[in-house]
Amino acid sequence: MSNSTTATIEDVARMAEVSIATVSRAIHTPDKVAKSTRQRVNQAIAITGYTTNAMARSLRMGRSNMILVLAPDIGDPNFSNILVGLENEARAHGYGVLIGHTQNDPERGLEYLKFLSSGQASGMVLFTGHEPFGHQALGQNLPPSVAVFEPVFGSKISYVGVDDVAGGRKAAEHLLSAGHRAIAFIGDNRTRLGQARRRQGYDMALDAARIAQDKRMVIEGDGTTESGRLAVEQLFMRDTLPTAFMCVNDATAVGVMNGLAARGYDLPNDFSIIGFDDVPQATYLNPALTTIRQPRTAIGKQAMALLLQSLATPLSAPKEVLIMPDLVVRGSVTSPTRKQR
Repeated sequence: MSNSTTATIEDVARMAEVSIATVSRAIHTPDKVAKSTRQRVNQAIAITGYTTNAMARSLRMGRSNMILVLAPDIGDPNFSNILVGLENEARAHGYGVLIGHTQNDPERGLEYLKFLSSGQASGMVLFTGHEPFGHQALGQNLPPSVAVFEPVFGSKISYVGVDDVAGGRKAAEHLLSAGHRAIAFIGDNRTRLGQARRRQGYDMALDAARIAQDKRMVIEGDGTTESGRLAVEQLFMRDTLPTAFMCVNDATAVGVMNGLAARGYDLPNDFSIIGFDDVPQATYLNPALTTIRQPRTAIGKQAMALLLQSLATPLSAPKEVLIMPDLVVRGSVTSPTRKQR
């Protein structure tokens, strides 16, 4: 719909494929409308930018009981369990959750932000690792917001997530305790705060083990499976190979495992690998992946609690809540062979 045209209730009904009466009920007596229908109406309202006096009054009085969740990839295995925590905590306090799947598309992000301008959501949870693209163009300030999974670099948005530094250190220390000294870090990325913090934990562990900087192998990556495979190719072009790979996440670890298997190596006898996240498929890999487990449901619960707290009483400064991860030992890490030593 053109921004120059004021949206009407007929526009909402047509887009949601319901009657005008149903739209009215969804707005004024939502408990009398089926959940799936309410969701369609809410989405149509957000996209068209339709507002009513009651909705505007609700926004002014801070009564909106919906939270907008913006995620770039709802297929990410970390998303679903964090969402469970978010929804459970929201429901316990009379709130609902609207999911905006941006697919890293700025236009989609702007469309979903209309949930806020139309009074359909009063707070926001970000999985994106950045503020919504172009939100300034809407002429609105961001509502109370909390980032999860990925901190928002250079922002004043509160964050709830895993302690990446502690997790990175725990992963490196596990490899060190197995006897490894030539440990490659795969997935260095100084613009992604979570990845940078995991690298920091790696360095802290190797510092404590008195492993010199020039003995460390660090390969950049974007956290994808393909970046893990490419890292293997880069390392094989060097004169010195590691005995173990510390991967910034499980997706990267899968790429490393695929790259080594393609070269005919036997894992973990030839190389040890550790990941980070503990995605569901980690246990089904061959060998099963030793990794750092993110407490995803707890992250979602605490993030929503912090957001609802900030809606009731605005925070004087952004908060960062870090939850300790667990080491999950499976079959991908063993002692280095005599040849590797």
